[in-house]
Amino acid sequence: MTLSNLHETDACRAVSDILSRIGDKWTVLVVETLGDGSMRFNELRRMVGSISQKMLTTTLRNLERDGLVTRTVYATIPPRVEYELTDLGRELLVPVRALGLWARDNIERINGARMRFDTQRA
Repeated sequence: MTLSNLHETDACRAVSDILSRIGDKWTVLVVETLGDGSMRFNELRRMVGSISQKMLTTTLRNLERDGLVTRTVYATIPPRVEYELTDLGRELLVPVRALGLWARDNIERINGARMRFDTQRA
């Protein structure tokens, strides 16, 4: 069933559900980082930056549950675990990268608008 076949209320819930998952800052950063290829947990954590181990674990679990990331465990000593975007995750990478680029290109304009708004309200 496609979104266009859903009742309007159900369609809004479906969009809201998906956007709440993929719209949080850690998901966007993890998906964008994994767009460069598979990574081990600690490598991904270093690349993402200030994310805690717990938050990265939670984010990766949620992405795996949603079918956006695969987790592969290699039987080595110690075990090696790698995370990689699925085909669905790579499809998501297109709008995520576009959004990230848009945010970086427009942060100064947004900050300026916020300052003007706050000054008018003070």
